[in-house]
Amino acid sequence: MSLVRLNIKGISYSQTQNGAYALILSEEDGDRKLPIVIGAFEAQSIAIALEKEIMPPRPLTHDLFKTFASRFEITVKQVIIHKLLDGVFYSSIICERDQIEEIIDARTSDAIALALRFNAPIFTYKNILDTAGISTETETKKIEVSKKADIVIEELIAGNPTEPLKQTKKDYSNKSLKSLKKMLEEAVANEDYEKAAGIRDEISKRQ
Repeated sequence: MSLVRLNIKGISYSQTQNGAYALILSEEDGDRKLPIVIGAFEAQSIAIALEKEIMPPRPLTHDLFKTFASRFEITVKQVIIHKLLDGVFYSSIICERDQIEEIIDARTSDAIALALRFNAPIFTYKNILDTAGISTETETKKIEVSKKADIVIEELIAGNPTEPLKQTKKDYSNKSLKSLKKMLEEAVANEDYEKAAGIRDEISKRQ
């Protein structure tokens, strides 16, 4: 199976889970986005790693792991999001020491937080992106990291995110296929990739 490289597009508030965030990954050589729900601690750790000049007063857990690994000459070569099961993404960290590779199972949020600290690439398999990716369809619809996402990252770094009221997970089963496709386009245009993922899942059930 072929691997597809992913980049971090931004972080937004999760509209379906209290205290959670949506990490948006984007296909490097394409226009699809992969939204992944992560916890607040991991979101803050990723946000701090994205801002290279920010140094927390005390090491975060992922910083400690980086220091520990570096002292023992262990490097993270890459991270692979290798499985999607019941809406949960599973990842592997590919490590190397003395030219010997080891594969370590990890939560996707932790794996990405470490990948940023080791400047390691993030990949997923094409079939996972085909299943869970949200396409913006045309070049003109591609949008840079939004101001809203920047604000969320700033709040995470400051340690005082202001969470909006959360919505319950929506049921789209009563919508027509035509309505769902229109809603999907609107969600992508508004960069609401978590909502788009829910609509995409409902469309997939009917096809």
